[in-house]
Amino acid sequence: METPGLVVHGEAAPFSTALRSLLNNPQYSDVCFVVGQERQEVFAHRCLLACRCNFFQRLLGPKLGPGMPGPVVLSSVPADAFLAVLEFLYANSVRLHRHSVLEVLTAAVEYGLEELRELCLEFVVKVLDVELVCEALQVAVTFGLGPLQERCIAFIETHTQEALRTRGFLELSAPALLPLLRSDKLRVDEAELVLAARSWARVGAAVLERPVAEVAAPVVRELRLALLAPAELSALEEQNQREPLIPVEQIVEAWKCHALRRGDAARGTPCRRRRGTLPREHHCFLDLPFK
Repeated sequence: METPGLVVHGEAAPFSTALRSLLNNPQYSDVCFVVGQERQEVFAHRCLLACRCNFFQRLLGPKLGPGMPGPVVLSSVPADAFLAVLEFLYANSVRLHRHSVLEVLTAAVEYGLEELRELCLEFVVKVLDVELVCEALQVAVTFGLGPLQERCIAFIETHTQEALRTRGFLELSAPALLPLLRSDKLRVDEAELVLAARSWARVGAAVLERPVAEVAAPVVRELRLALLAPAELSALEEQNQREPLIPVEQIVEAWKCHALRRGDAARGTPCRRRRGTLPREHHCFLDLPFK
């Protein structure tokens, strides 16, 4: 009986280097992509992409026919992120950068590249900082990446004031902002959180061309107005008349807590103090202390 053959391996580094030399190389390529808003041309090899990724197998199937087909337009993915995806497909490794990793992660999720997605997630966690965290939270919420969402929220809970001042915070969607406003561990006073919510709603209103109150409606219920002192609540009420943000009944509920000296005076009114809530005299009457 013939003995089984033995699998032997050549050196991995030269093999990887040879494959990398084909990356975005017009020589022997049989497909051209036009990627990003800048419409950059990127050359590739159909057989390699198809065997490595089901997305490209479907995209580059027999319908394109033999020879060099017309350019395949992928305008939603930036060129740098797309080249990183190709680098991973060609060499099974990729150099990630802080400024573009979320775009690579997005592409990995959309193309069904599980291994690349995990590599991106590990990298994001390592480089997470104040400037990146809200953008990472948005990506996590958009694609249902629960562990990354939890990591981002925990980071923001520790660096709340700094995170609220970033552009990424102002660009959060309502579904991404909601879990933040529901947290008891934010290190920020409620008065500052109300201001941040107003700034967020103003940006959204300008982008969407909708009223501020309409943009804020999905999240504003999570603001804990009963934590504000009477003078602060009066000032908020006056500003709310000039620029509606908060439903009038929500402000009325907060006033009831003050009038009845009870945290549960208005059903559903959040009265729990957050980690960063500054003490006010009336807080001793609230029924739900900070945990």
